[in-house]
Amino acid sequence: MRTLPVADPGIPDARGPLRYLWWVARGQGSTMLAGVGLAVLWWLGQALVPAALGKAVDAMAQRDADTLIRWSAVVLGLGVLQAVAGVMRHRFAVVTWLSAAYRTVQVTVRQATRLGATLPKRLSTGEVVSVGNSDIAHIGNAMDILLRGTGAAVAVVAVTVILIATSVPLGLVVLIGVPLMAAAVGPLLKPLHRRQHAQRDLQGDLATRAADIVAGLRVLRGIGGEQVFAARYREESQRVRQAGVRVASVESLLEGAQVLLPGVLIACVTWLGAHFALEGRITPGQLVAFYGYAVFLIAPLRTLTEAADKLTKGHVAARRVCRILSLEPEITGGDRRSGDPHALPGTLRDGESGVEVRPGRLTALAAATPEDAIAIADRLGRFAPGDVTLGGTPLAELPIAELRRHILVADNGARLFTGRLRDELDVRGTATDEDVRQALYASCAEDIVAALPEGLDAHVAESGREFSGGQQQRLRLTRALLADAEILILVEPTSAVDAHTEARVAGRLGKARAGRTTLVCTTSPLVLDRADHVLYVEDGVVRAQGTHRELLDGAPGYRATVTRGEG
Repeated sequence: MRTLPVADPGIPDARGPLRYLWWVARGQGSTMLAGVGLAVLWWLGQALVPAALGKAVDAMAQRDADTLIRWSAVVLGLGVLQAVAGVMRHRFAVVTWLSAAYRTVQVTVRQATRLGATLPKRLSTGEVVSVGNSDIAHIGNAMDILLRGTGAAVAVVAVTVILIATSVPLGLVVLIGVPLMAAAVGPLLKPLHRRQHAQRDLQGDLATRAADIVAGLRVLRGIGGEQVFAARYREESQRVRQAGVRVASVESLLEGAQVLLPGVLIACVTWLGAHFALEGRITPGQLVAFYGYAVFLIAPLRTLTEAADKLTKGHVAARRVCRILSLEPEITGGDRRSGDPHALPGTLRDGESGVEVRPGRLTALAAATPEDAIAIADRLGRFAPGDVTLGGTPLAELPIAELRRHILVADNGARLFTGRLRDELDVRGTATDEDVRQALYASCAEDIVAALPEGLDAHVAESGREFSGGQQQRLRLTRALLADAEILILVEPTSAVDAHTEARVAGRLGKARAGRTTLVCTTSPLVLDRADHVLYVEDGVVRAQGTHRELLDGAPGYRATVTRGEG
């Protein structure tokens, strides 16, 4: 039994949609070859039945019992072959579909993780979601149809050879008619390709609009904009519907072609065969066989038309996947090592602002403009380019993976994930019960857990929506503390809690991070008063530093910032 998904999907070829589809097919080459072989047997088992029936009819006409029994046994054997090959073919088709879908999911998720903050800047949420919702299915369908489509093509060739061997005119009708059918369908594929691509883009935009409305529904209701955005969503939804109708109009023509064109070919073959039988050029059994072939050809010819449709959709889907895979992260790392991975990092310094975060201290950063604090935190965490050094080594020269082990930036843009609460707090899975208890205590989140009937085993809903804003903030702080990063950068970790809770968090944070390097970006006097060292930033540059009380007396700008202009 094959296990899916595979541990390592490999390096995708994202130079184009056809190259990507070929990479997916090559990655499961043995499975696809086995599936193609079974599909060929399945189709040939059906293709040879009319010939065997024709031989049996001729044997009946000649009153040859032994020959009749022999060809009846052949028909039975072909039926058994179809049944076995059909079951195994379907099994391999399912494995092929799942393997292609899983491989696409794996490489896109890996790429999304690699891109990090670059992904939402370059692609909309809806476009990324549509890859996971529908594009993986189309890529799986493209792999699946290759099995049946190849078998169908072999079956058509086999029937053509049999017809030519029996009657050259009938064989030529099939030999010429099949390419003409393909040529007739060809003009429909380009507009289908174009309309499907346009529909995909509109679906992505609509999904993005829906995500934005849901995320900001509370705000929209507060300002009375709910109906305005609902009307915009309806308009975009109608555009998606209209695009779907345009796609369906072309698909309906393809569906009609799948019935009409093979029907015309069958009519021609049957008409010629009947005339040849009346003229004595073929036997009654051969006439039965020709009619059987004419009926049989409907299935493989429709499969070939279906293959054109699904491969077109797979091409569109692969193009969207390649668009994600071709993106490069804005921030890249170097290959220089900082030394002993277990050693305590040195001073973290931002050359642009002059901010210095010294090891083993609780440093606070108060910025006159909140955007300055966020920008500095992004540079210090290497989420934005900047002249930042760690122990004298430029961050740009260090591998990203090593930086992420040393430095953790926790801001209010982070989200809780669905799952067991303990697992969502202890993301590394290494914390003891005592570690979890101490982290909950430091973030004043014990009451949240105590209120849950199942405690730490409680299930967290999507984005932790069952918790209030302040509760989510305290749980995020618990998660950051449990990560036990050597350098922890917190951005406004107490902005959503009440003053009493904020005071307790401020008093416990330093003890929880004792011996570790911590930077807290905040303008809360309660937190600033507990910091070992405070930096005041104005216009993006450090203007003053010292303790909270020293800056209150000696830095008017700092005093105005943290007291909101109050005496």
